[in-house]
Amino acid sequence: MSEFDFDLFVIGGGSGGVRAARLAAGLGKRVAIAEEYRFGGTCVIRGCVPKKLFVYASQFNEHFEDAHGYGFRVGETSFDWQTLIANKDREIDRLEGLYRHGLENAGAEIIASRAELTGPNSVLIKATGQEVTARHILIAVGGKPNPHASLPGHELCIHSNEAFHLEALPKAILIAGGGYIAVEFANIFHGLGVDTTLIYRGKEILSRFDMDMRRGLHSAMEEKGIRILCHEVFSKIERGPDGRLVAHTSNGKALVADQVMLALGRDPNTDGLGLKAAGVETGHKGEIIVDEYSRTNVESIYAVGDVTNRVELTPVAIHEAMCLIDTLYHDRPTSPDHDLIATAVFSQPEIGTVGLSEDEASSRYDELEIYRAEFRPMKATLSGRKEKTVMKLVVNAEDRKVLGAHILGHDAGELAQILGIVLKAGCTKDDFDRTMAVHPTASEELVTMYKPSYRVKNGERV
Repeated sequence: MSEFDFDLFVIGGGSGGVRAARLAAGLGKRVAIAEEYRFGGTCVIRGCVPKKLFVYASQFNEHFEDAHGYGFRVGETSFDWQTLIANKDREIDRLEGLYRHGLENAGAEIIASRAELTGPNSVLIKATGQEVTARHILIAVGGKPNPHASLPGHELCIHSNEAFHLEALPKAILIAGGGYIAVEFANIFHGLGVDTTLIYRGKEILSRFDMDMRRGLHSAMEEKGIRILCHEVFSKIERGPDGRLVAHTSNGKALVADQVMLALGRDPNTDGLGLKAAGVETGHKGEIIVDEYSRTNVESIYAVGDVTNRVELTPVAIHEAMCLIDTLYHDRPTSPDHDLIATAVFSQPEIGTVGLSEDEASSRYDELEIYRAEFRPMKATLSGRKEKTVMKLVVNAEDRKVLGAHILGHDAGELAQILGIVLKAGCTKDDFDRTMAVHPTASEELVTMYKPSYRVKNGERV
């Protein structure tokens, strides 16, 4: 008879927690997983999945416009926000059911309650007041939007969570932030016909991406009619006499809108989790500090996903969970590989990227070869759309290894996934050059840029 109630107790029913619980239970381990809201976590319930559905919806206006150039005559169109919300909710319900079904089939015990640590091997189930014990505890509670509580009037604003459940589509919206959440929602709302303004404190949106991608997307967004105000922040939000919101900026502007959305980063969701009682160390943002095997300073307690503030991406949380199961139950300690993670921004046009930006690479390598192509995609020739596709390869001049690949254009996210494999395999520019092009495609540019557009030596373009 074991001295513990469970072999593994998982706190948090997001992608990482569910994967760990399901795999461990499938191995015959006694597993419980506690979730106080809905299974699927940020990604499925109020993140990646509903966002991508909104992205699809927001693209139809352009599709209707583009159809004219190809001989179609599209009649009068209209959009119903409530229909989109209802259909989105139906799909989210279906996906949550699949998560629950997978856990049940594997034999995991599902606990619909908040759970808090009471010690290194004990957890309090808040709904019942019961305390249970576990040999190992996994914390996978994810993150939450930063409320920006220092901003006067912040309580009048919405965050990404609320954006998926608005009762009505606003006529005008102001979005604060320059990261991928802010940029994606700016494109979504604009595509659905909302007057959209993006305000960002930095000099250019998407600070962690390659500068060509950032500038190219900025230009494309403004071409569509999205206002982007850089070097500005909100100083105060207040309700106007007409019931609309007035946002005052650091540069003295007073912007009026129906909704103000704050997309100013996310924080680890560790408040009230009982970390202190269990002796778990946290960082300055409240993130749980873990070693290379996702173990905290307490030997029996582990953490994966956004709550660790390592790489805040759903596939990363899943990967970390799988590595943890290998470490705990397959006698093969496995450290998550956080190198060369492909990612995408589902803006319009999209950004797909993997590896180092030009600026990052120039700070690490003596000499680079930069291959860059900018062109109007074939689809736009008959539609008359002006936007450009940009493709860029960052190559180490010494050994010709491709250090980074960056794409701005339609389906860039799909291409980034394939390029992630290519860069992970360590391919060189010569491997790209030896590869036959698929014609006519936009992606053939990746294997037909034979001469560098320019070189970067000691951090300077030459």
